[in-house]
Amino acid sequence: MQKKVNIQNKKARFLYEILDKYTAGIVLTGTEIKSIRSSKASIAESFCEFNDRGELFVINMTVEEYAYGNYYNHRPKAERKLLLNKKELKKLRKDVQAKGLAIIPLRLYINENGFAKLQIALGKGKKLFDKRDTIKDRDNKRDLDRVKKNFK
Repeated sequence: MQKKVNIQNKKARFLYEILDKYTAGIVLTGTEIKSIRSSKASIAESFCEFNDRGELFVINMTVEEYAYGNYYNHRPKAERKLLLNKKELKKLRKDVQAKGLAIIPLRLYINENGFAKLQIALGKGKKLFDKRDTIKDRDNKRDLDRVKKNFK
């Protein structure tokens, strides 16, 4: 049995207000999927963009080279195509162009069928005061949890 692969973008929820979530497949080569299965990938600094033909690509996603991949290895920071329904692509493209929203990857995982999936979200950038509110709420929750734990 293989271990669970769950690579998350922890900064995304801090930097963006998440409006809508989608699950997309990724077009990968053999060495890329092997590296992802061994959790050698990062989506921390990545984002998604449309090309001129209306296809969605994830940019800046790092998938380390496969250790046993010799000359068949892939480029670590290559653009990778995302697979979504035509209706979803049209809706995302309209929202990004009209409202100035961003498409951010939240989570990279392997589903039960063994395919790599990328959970993407439509996000609106937070302002500085929103980020401070998030930090304050997180600290208050942590303090409250400590008090509850000591009280029991």
